[in-house]
Amino acid sequence: MQKHRIEYDSPVEALVAVSKRLSAFEARHRMSSEDFFDQYAKGQMEDSADFVGWANDYHHFVALKLDLERPKQ
Repeated sequence: MQKHRIEYDSPVEALVAVSKRLSAFEARHRMSSEDFFDQYAKGQMEDSADFVGWANDYHHFVALKLDLERPKQ
């Protein structure tokens, strides 16, 4: 699997891009990202390249969302 690095101008732009990728996974597998990640974290899903990518995107989504919701000082 080849790594790709994409840079965005803002965290909001990154969040939108990750959200679109999550939507594609959800449509393809007919499961919400939250449900998928819960099962994946419990070892109930295989470690296919597709699922690893989905898990990474979900983890990135959560981190971006928390960062955007955190009050700025």
